[in-house]
Amino acid sequence: MKTGETVSLLFGVHAHQPVGNFPEVVDDAHQRCYKPFLHILHRYPDFRFAVHFSGWLLDYLFNKYPQDMALLTEMVKRGQVEMFGGGDTEPVLAVIPNRDRIGQIVRLSDKLEARMGTRAQGAWLTERVWEATVVPALSDSKIEYVTVDDYHFLCSGKRTEELNGYFTTEEDGRKLDLFPISEALRYRMPFSPAHEVVAYLESLTRNDQQASAVYFDDIEKFGIWPETYQWVYEQGWLENFIRGVLASSKIASQTYYDYHAGEKTRGIVYLPTTSYIEMNEWTLPMAAAHTYADLVNTEKSGGHYEERKAFLRGGIWKNFFTRYPESNWMHKRMLGLSERLHALPEEKRSLELLDQLYIAQANDAYWHGLFGGLYLPHLRRAVYGAIVKLEFLLDQILPRAACICTDADSDGHDEIFLHNAMLQAIVKLDGSASISELDAYQLHHNFGDTLRRQSEHYFRKIESSHAMQPHNGSGIVSAHDRVAFKHEITAENLMADSHALTIFRDYLRQNGEEVELAYELVKTNNEEMVFRTELDGKVIKKHIRLNANCLCVSYTFASALQGSFLTRVALAMPSCDGYSGRYIQNEKILSGFGSVLELTDLDGLVLDDGILGGNLVLNNNYPIQLHGMPYFTVSQSEAGFEKIMQAVMLTLQWPLSQSEMSIKLTIKPGNEMQS
Repeated sequence: MKTGETVSLLFGVHAHQPVGNFPEVVDDAHQRCYKPFLHILHRYPDFRFAVHFSGWLLDYLFNKYPQDMALLTEMVKRGQVEMFGGGDTEPVLAVIPNRDRIGQIVRLSDKLEARMGTRAQGAWLTERVWEATVVPALSDSKIEYVTVDDYHFLCSGKRTEELNGYFTTEEDGRKLDLFPISEALRYRMPFSPAHEVVAYLESLTRNDQQASAVYFDDIEKFGIWPETYQWVYEQGWLENFIRGVLASSKIASQTYYDYHAGEKTRGIVYLPTTSYIEMNEWTLPMAAAHTYADLVNTEKSGGHYEERKAFLRGGIWKNFFTRYPESNWMHKRMLGLSERLHALPEEKRSLELLDQLYIAQANDAYWHGLFGGLYLPHLRRAVYGAIVKLEFLLDQILPRAACICTDADSDGHDEIFLHNAMLQAIVKLDGSASISELDAYQLHHNFGDTLRRQSEHYFRKIESSHAMQPHNGSGIVSAHDRVAFKHEITAENLMADSHALTIFRDYLRQNGEEVELAYELVKTNNEEMVFRTELDGKVIKKHIRLNANCLCVSYTFASALQGSFLTRVALAMPSCDGYSGRYIQNEKILSGFGSVLELTDLDGLVLDDGILGGNLVLNNNYPIQLHGMPYFTVSQSEAGFEKIMQAVMLTLQWPLSQSEMSIKLTIKPGNEMQS
């Protein structure tokens, strides 16, 4: 066919499930999306397309659903499917060290070659996060091209009508080709009727050169997003779309590989650091996000948005580290362990060590928007599980000092890392003398892995009583535009915290008011940390010790102090408000973690957790009052606004007439009903 008579459809889908996701969720995704998608496409060998699977999901599906994945392998071998590479555990390449970028990319390419006999020449960039610094790693890993949003190109000054084919960029002497993903197609597929999408594709033919239509987006839009299973499969959208493309004399489906081999670059381009439009809003703190959203709405209502959107730019992906201190801390812990691992002699950098490092780099638990799993405890737990296990393994190879003081997360406050062979307690020297991370090496778990409440931009939608759902003509509504509620949300649920949730944060209660205590560090060694504070000339001392599998926190008080003392202990318990997390006293189950618990004259309590595979035993030397409650945050997802339990919040209280108090948290692998 002559140039200008056809449009080359470069159709690609990206499949990923977060590391640490529940198996039943992955299985459901396979049944409602991956399986029907592959079975339908297999029936149309003339429809060519590209697929990217993250490495761990690829392994999971091959191991559990080999017959379905055999269809994919067959389509690869007959030239119908091109497999795209990328980072094996789906990291954001821009925020991991260059050595790990190469390691992650090569690992997935090796996996594709072993399973399907093909090495990737194209790569999927996680969340389409672009920084020029990733070019050398991609090039050195034998990747020739990637896909990014057309928005990236518009931000560099390109016009939509110029975005045909692919372009070339370079960094540090390496070249990489870039395909611009069409936003118009992203919002049409699969939400607009199939015949309308086909007609749109046919309208893209050009007279001056061979036209291209570039689509690469989440496969989960084809079955997992709300309403899409019925629309895509039961009502036949996907099959109608494929048939429409194949029946059209104006559309030619191609793999990226074939198109890239047969066409020349459209020229050099340099893209700014950015991601897709929605992500650039999600990265902003609430006030800035409000301003950005208001500007966008103003431009849309004035009819100028399309021509000006490239100049209404939000934040960048790395803003998540400044927005969420918990994300920043996790990221910096990962970076520190990467440095320790790569400092080892090469012969000691085992596959097991790299496995844990790469899991710790999986993107999902580091950010939050409509997607992203920072608010999901089980996804953070997967990352911390890898961090804690990797740290333990590194300590066996090259032991650290038992007590280290450093500002690991660059927030201006040093942290003390106190550890033994079984536990690690990390205290941030911010005046609270509380524990921000408590690691149990046998359980590969951080009991300090909690998340404070923050004010979020989308709270405006929750607070608006007249939020309406837009509708996409005769199609269905995109998850980006839906307004739905999974749980009832109250004003209290939206109140932001003034500080992080920590373990043993102390207060003095006098005359009905609470005052948080501010401590100074007076001593630290390989066995303990000692803090002191002074009130009205009266001294309180706080000792934090580790003894085998026991965290011991003790206080001494001046006898003249009045009122009561309380300390709050926020604990990340994997069962959250599920059925397998419960309080036990004297071998009797009192309630689940999702319930409020009130106890007086307490001297012992077990927090038993079936998912954890262990329990915490709380003991104290004198009777205390205990108030236990679940701690929830509010977040958004494609299914709607939801409340998520982040921590078991224990408040321990006793009168200051008591001159000293000792509280122990003993961490025991295995589930036992004991007190």
